[in-house]
Amino acid sequence: MDPAFLTAVDAARAIAAGTLTSEALVAACLDRIAKRDPTVRAFAHVDREHALDEARRRDAGPRKGSLHGVPIAIKDVINTKDLPTQHNSFVYANHRPGEDAAAVAALRSAGAVVIGKTDTVEFASVGRKARTRNPRGLAHTPGGSSSGSAAAVADFMVPLALGTQTGGSTIRPASFCGVAAMKPSYGIVNWNGAKHYSPSFDTIGWFGRALADLALIAEGYALLDRPLAPPPLASLAIGFCRTPHWHEAEPACQAAIERAAELLRQAGARVEEVALPPLFDDLTAAQDTVMHGEGRFSFLPEYRDAFALLHQETKDEVENKKGVTLDQWRDAYMLIERCRVALDPLLARYDAWLTPAVPGEAPEGLESTGLATFNRMWTALHVPCITLPGFAGARGLPIGIQLVGRRLADAKLLAVAAAVEAVLPRRP
Repeated sequence: MDPAFLTAVDAARAIAAGTLTSEALVAACLDRIAKRDPTVRAFAHVDREHALDEARRRDAGPRKGSLHGVPIAIKDVINTKDLPTQHNSFVYANHRPGEDAAAVAALRSAGAVVIGKTDTVEFASVGRKARTRNPRGLAHTPGGSSSGSAAAVADFMVPLALGTQTGGSTIRPASFCGVAAMKPSYGIVNWNGAKHYSPSFDTIGWFGRALADLALIAEGYALLDRPLAPPPLASLAIGFCRTPHWHEAEPACQAAIERAAELLRQAGARVEEVALPPLFDDLTAAQDTVMHGEGRFSFLPEYRDAFALLHQETKDEVENKKGVTLDQWRDAYMLIERCRVALDPLLARYDAWLTPAVPGEAPEGLESTGLATFNRMWTALHVPCITLPGFAGARGLPIGIQLVGRRLADAKLLAVAAAVEAVLPRRP
């Protein structure tokens, strides 16, 4: 079997057992990138020899951790000491920060090999779109802003990738591309060294081909204090939350989530409908207000120092073309805070909530990255979220499901998601 097609967990086991070298695995991934990336366009930068040198050092040195020798791609808004970080912006062309972001340093210290930087929407916010195409349907968006990370994992160029999420930028592209992804609880993974858009929401997320791959990165971030142990499905209580936006989901999305709920019931889980109180009806709008309010100031230095190089949408953000007032911004903060307090006892009654991840299949074209309708509220609430593949729409494109847990209960959510994954249909 071509090592590029191994999951991260299988690759890590083979390296630990001595049946596969990191150099052979990284070389296979680089060969896959050379073959497929001219079509998928997932990567912003790859340095073949540097990646191979790092892999050889892993093979020659002592075992560093759970990710020893496993390649990972990094979204190009997250600093890397040895590769450029360009944010898909003319302002940062060929920019080399010379230091790893904290999230990258943690994974390197666990043995990961950084294979390259993946394409992104400019500044992971507004502006230039990534050139990346969805490997499940090349005429369709892979989602954003972590476009390249999701596509690279889906197309077997790399088993793992880092992304970010401010609205829906990890869960949405993973669902569109048919891979697994996790947005952890806000603040649990150090953001230092990544480009801010909205500091109230910005969160490091990650992609893998299966739930166990997500757990491998979680272990690298010390979010798991024991081996992943999926609980028996018959012991689980799952809340089925349609959210206030259910009417915005396409029939294929509604059918996928309802089918997932039925499969869990058949497997013995207790699945109950849960409804958010009216307090939450305006939560998504509040997230949008805060995101654009904070974004107005995040790009102020670039606006002043490199105005001619900025995309017009970024200029509009700084110029507050959306017209966010200070009163609106303040009210949005207060609503979000009230919702966070109100949500915790609701989630505490269940092991996880099942909810849509995306409105439906990936839209056609690359002009839009799709809607984050079913992601914004959970990002604002700071809770951990996992998307798993398993369903498809009428055009055969993936539709993922989303599981949500209590804030800081990331390890529990991973275990529950592993049990849920076992009952989902296999993706093509």
